[in-house]
Amino acid sequence: MKSQKSITKRFSKTKTGKILHRACGQDHFNSREKGKTTRGKRRDKVLSPAFQKALKKLF
Repeated sequence: MKSQKSITKRFSKTKTGKILHRACGQDHFNSREKGKTTRGKRRDKVLSPAFQKALKKLF
């Protein structure tokens, strides 16, 4: 089964099987954010278990 290209561009799969996604709201208007929020957007976030179950079929 082929993996869906739209999914592989937006999400990445770790070696242990977790699915990561980019934090939302990184593109612009970041100067008004608090420092804590800006730092929180730098790393990729782990997807919730319910979404991981659905997306693992598409990888």
